[in-house]
Amino acid sequence: MAKEWKGMRGGAGAGGGAVYGLGLIGAIIYYLQHATTFSQGVLGIIKAIFWPAFFVYKIFELLKL
Repeated sequence: MAKEWKGMRGGAGAGGGAVYGLGLIGAIIYYLQHATTFSQGVLGIIKAIFWPAFFVYKIFELLKL
């Protein structure tokens, strides 16, 4: 009878969260450095949160999928 391990269950895809987190931090820094107004800074934070969606959309657009 095998014991179940009740700790963190990451697996092979567990590094995806780290990659997204680093990308989020980098995108926030990039957008905030280039913002000249407060509203551009807020928009930059929103863009930083959703950057993977923009990235995938552009790739599909280029590949005509």
